[in-house]
Amino acid sequence: MLEAGSRRRNQPAPPHVVCEALLAPDRDPHRPWLELLHDEQRPEVLTLDAPHLLVWSSLWPVRPDARLRFELPWDAAHQGTDLRWTLLVEDQLPEPSSLGHLRRRVNQLINANLRYTFGQ
Repeated sequence: MLEAGSRRRNQPAPPHVVCEALLAPDRDPHRPWLELLHDEQRPEVLTLDAPHLLVWSSLWPVRPDARLRFELPWDAAHQGTDLRWTLLVEDQLPEPSSLGHLRRRVNQLINANLRYTFGQ
Protein backbone atom coordinates (compact mmCIF):
# COMPACT_ATOMS: atom_id res chain seq x y z
CA MET A 1 0.00 0.00 0.00
CA LEU A 2 1.08 3.55 -0.67
CA GLU A 3 1.16 6.18 2.05
CA ALA A 4 -1.04 9.07 0.92
CA GLY A 5 -0.70 11.14 4.08
CA SER A 6 0.07 10.99 7.76
CA ARG A 7 -0.15 13.25 10.77
CA ARG A 8 0.72 12.87 14.43
CA ARG A 9 -0.89 14.89 17.19
CA ASN A 10 -1.52 14.48 20.88
CA GLN A 11 -5.01 13.57 22.01
CA PRO A 12 -5.65 14.44 25.66
CA ALA A 13 -7.27 11.08 26.52
CA PRO A 14 -5.33 7.85 27.22
CA PRO A 15 -4.97 5.27 24.43
CA HIS A 16 -7.75 2.97 25.64
CA VAL A 17 -10.26 5.86 25.60
CA VAL A 18 -9.18 7.04 22.13
CA CYS A 19 -9.33 3.46 20.87
CA GLU A 20 -12.87 3.07 22.23
CA ALA A 21 -13.91 6.31 20.51
CA LEU A 22 -12.53 5.05 17.18
CA LEU A 23 -14.21 1.66 17.65
CA ALA A 24 -17.61 3.14 18.51
CA PRO A 25 -17.88 6.74 17.29
CA ASP A 26 -21.53 6.97 18.39
CA ARG A 27 -21.05 5.59 21.89
CA ASP A 28 -21.74 8.99 23.43
CA PRO A 29 -24.68 10.63 21.66
CA HIS A 30 -23.94 13.89 23.47
CA ARG A 31 -20.51 14.12 21.86
CA PRO A 32 -20.80 13.10 18.21
CA TRP A 33 -17.61 13.54 16.23
CA LEU A 34 -17.79 11.28 13.15
CA GLU A 35 -19.95 13.63 11.11
CA LEU A 36 -19.78 12.28 7.57
CA LEU A 37 -20.27 14.25 4.38
CA HIS A 38 -22.64 13.16 1.61
CA ASP A 39 -19.80 11.46 -0.29
CA GLU A 40 -18.53 9.51 2.73
CA GLN A 41 -19.50 6.25 4.41
CA ARG A 42 -19.13 4.82 7.87
CA PRO A 43 -15.86 2.86 8.15
CA GLU A 44 -15.51 -0.68 9.41
CA VAL A 45 -12.74 -1.82 11.73
CA LEU A 46 -10.45 -4.11 9.72
CA THR A 47 -7.63 -4.59 12.21
CA LEU A 48 -7.56 -4.16 15.95
CA ASP A 49 -4.73 -4.54 18.44
CA ALA A 50 -6.37 -2.62 21.26
CA PRO A 51 -5.52 -0.15 22.52
CA HIS A 52 -2.45 0.49 20.37
CA LEU A 53 -3.47 -0.03 16.74
CA LEU A 54 -6.64 0.20 14.72
CA VAL A 55 -7.29 0.14 10.95
CA TRP A 56 -10.47 1.45 9.34
CA SER A 57 -11.86 0.66 5.93
CA SER A 58 -12.36 3.52 3.50
CA LEU A 59 -14.51 6.52 4.30
CA TRP A 60 -14.99 7.13 0.58
CA PRO A 61 -17.01 4.86 -1.72
CA VAL A 62 -15.08 6.26 -4.70
CA ARG A 63 -11.82 5.05 -3.06
CA PRO A 64 -12.69 1.60 -1.64
CA ASP A 65 -8.97 0.76 -1.58
CA ALA A 66 -8.22 3.47 1.02
CA ARG A 67 -7.42 2.52 4.60
CA LEU A 68 -6.90 4.62 7.72
CA ARG A 69 -4.34 3.29 10.16
CA PHE A 70 -4.32 4.67 13.70
CA GLU A 71 -1.31 4.18 15.95
CA LEU A 72 -2.12 5.02 19.58
CA PRO A 73 0.96 5.04 21.83
CA TRP A 74 0.87 6.53 25.32
CA ASP A 75 2.31 10.06 25.49
CA ALA A 76 3.76 10.38 28.98
CA ALA A 77 4.90 13.97 28.45
CA HIS A 78 1.36 15.17 27.75
CA GLN A 79 -0.53 12.47 29.66
CA GLY A 80 -2.54 11.36 26.64
CA THR A 81 -2.22 9.57 23.33
CA ASP A 82 0.35 10.39 20.68
CA LEU A 83 -2.11 9.52 17.89
CA ARG A 84 -0.77 9.08 14.38
CA TRP A 85 -3.18 8.56 11.50
CA THR A 86 -1.91 7.31 8.17
CA LEU A 87 -3.96 7.29 4.99
CA LEU A 88 -3.03 4.32 2.81
CA VAL A 89 -4.18 3.54 -0.72
CA GLU A 90 -3.69 0.36 -2.68
CA ASP A 91 -3.84 1.82 -6.16
CA GLN A 92 -2.13 4.94 -7.43
CA LEU A 93 -2.26 8.13 -5.40
CA PRO A 94 -5.25 10.39 -6.09
CA GLU A 95 -4.84 13.59 -8.07
CA PRO A 96 -3.35 16.39 -5.92
CA SER A 97 -6.68 18.20 -5.35
CA SER A 98 -8.44 14.96 -4.33
CA LEU A 99 -5.51 13.96 -2.15
CA GLY A 100 -5.63 17.32 -0.39
CA HIS A 101 -9.34 16.88 0.25
CA LEU A 102 -8.87 13.37 1.71
CA ARG A 103 -6.08 14.53 4.00
CA ARG A 104 -8.03 17.57 5.19
CA ARG A 105 -11.09 15.45 5.95
CA VAL A 106 -9.14 12.94 8.04
CA ASN A 107 -7.40 15.76 9.85
CA GLN A 108 -10.76 17.48 10.52
CA LEU A 109 -12.39 14.31 11.82
CA ILE A 110 -9.48 13.16 13.99
CA ASN A 111 -7.45 16.21 15.01
CA ALA A 112 -10.42 18.54 15.38
CA ASN A 113 -13.76 16.74 15.89
CA LEU A 114 -12.47 13.80 17.93
CA ARG A 115 -10.02 15.97 19.87
CA TYR A 116 -12.78 18.42 20.82
CA THR A 117 -14.82 15.59 22.38
CA PHE A 118 -11.98 15.23 24.90
CA GLY A 119 -12.26 18.89 25.86
CA GLN A 120 -9.61 20.46 23.64
